[in-house]
Amino acid sequence: MSGMAGLNSSLNSLAVIGLALGGVFGVAGTMTAEPNLQAMAWAVDACGIVMACALLALKYHGMGSEIVSGGFLVFGIGEAVMLSGTAAGASASVPSFGAGVALWAVALLLISIPKQFPIWVRGFGIVAAILFLITAARIFSGEQVLPTASPLPSFAYPFLVITFAGWIWMLLREGPAKRLPELQ
Repeated sequence: MSGMAGLNSSLNSLAVIGLALGGVFGVAGTMTAEPNLQAMAWAVDACGIVMACALLALKYHGMGSEIVSGGFLVFGIGEAVMLSGTAAGASASVPSFGAGVALWAVALLLISIPKQFPIWVRGFGIVAAILFLITAARIFSGEQVLPTASPLPSFAYPFLVITFAGWIWMLLREGPAKRLPELQ
């Protein structure tokens, strides 16, 4: 073992941090009208969510929950697709946003339909999935739906953030977190 043992971080703690960053900075980006601040907030949001989803995919795979694991993998991919358009600004990011919310919808269904999480968490996830699926369908049918448009997708974000809160709550309830292998 090397002196890097201090880098042995908790999987659950890192996932909680990533989800919290995603929720907080996602909302902050949606609420600001300043394009540069919006892009920065959404970049932090996306990086946190991609990190959390990668770790949660590994966690649930290790637990034998393959469908939930796949859902977190798809969610992370969807978030990465959205990140690719973030720097271009809200109007120019519509194609990547449409692809990303379509993947979010699929991911939320994969995570929420199995009985891995409590019914209230799954319920919010399913509602968010339906709202994002409607948003994606509008974009793919040719509508220019901005990430900040109202009523959709703006009405879907609170359902997503409550779903994140449920995931965070479940991770924190587990007690001592599972550790990642030490870097050598």
